[in-house]
Amino acid sequence: MDAIISATEWASESAGERPPTLLDIRYVPGGPPGAPEYRAGHLAGAVYVDLDSELAGAPGARGRHPLPDVAEFGAAMRRAGVRADHPVVVYDGGLGWAAARAWWLLRWAGHPSVRVLDGGLAAWTAAGGALTTEVPAVTEGDFTPRPGALPLLDADGAAALARRGLLLDARAGERYRGEVEPLDAVAGHIPGAVSAPTADNVGEDGRFRPAKDLAERFGELGAADATEVGVYCGSGVSAAHEVLALAVAGIPAAALYVGSWSEWSSDPGRPVATGALPG
Repeated sequence: MDAIISATEWASESAGERPPTLLDIRYVPGGPPGAPEYRAGHLAGAVYVDLDSELAGAPGARGRHPLPDVAEFGAAMRRAGVRADHPVVVYDGGLGWAAARAWWLLRWAGHPSVRVLDGGLAAWTAAGGALTTEVPAVTEGDFTPRPGALPLLDADGAAALARRGLLLDARAGERYRGEVEPLDAVAGHIPGAVSAPTADNVGEDGRFRPAKDLAERFGELGAADATEVGVYCGSGVSAAHEVLALAVAGIPAAALYVGSWSEWSSDPGRPVATGALPG
């Protein structure tokens, strides 16, 4: 099943008799909720979902964006009209990270058909797509999460994967190397992890690079056919985008370390590597 959908494809599907459920995951890291921007203009039929309160638990020892309570997540998705037997499309107004977080959570929770609008809001408007301020009436959905459909890592699992397979660090290279750390108390990376910034998976227009190019990129990083792959970032948001990029590249079973560096670095007993090499 495809993990992304183009603006042109969405224009066609949204005009059908039973268009997919559409979710707007407008989000700015560290910024205000995206609801005001959603109300100012969104794709027709889209329902707003808040990343901080509905796609993540409260920040703490498990990281800045830990997994949400499963029951609360299911209730949020049903409020947004998500149905178990009906496809879902998600988008955001930025780099696709927030939309990818929604994609990953829904897929992890067992929804069989979820796609990200490639390039998000910008790609839609660039293709001539219209926006609306009309908030749609939502029919309650029936989706019940059944976690486990996608692989998940905890801190110990991420450390072990870095030793036996390929653990990718999706943050910017300077954060991986430990040169800067704007958000967490400790700079550096998980020992054994390989630097693979999420930003390198997309072109200047914010859309994913061709699948062939992505496959070559991840192959060069060590993602051979028999290699087990996992991804982390700062708080499990941009890493979800890298898991999505891996799926586009034909590597569909990459694991996500949701707690990511914000969880790892909160424990002074965990080792930290710095520099350009995995360590």
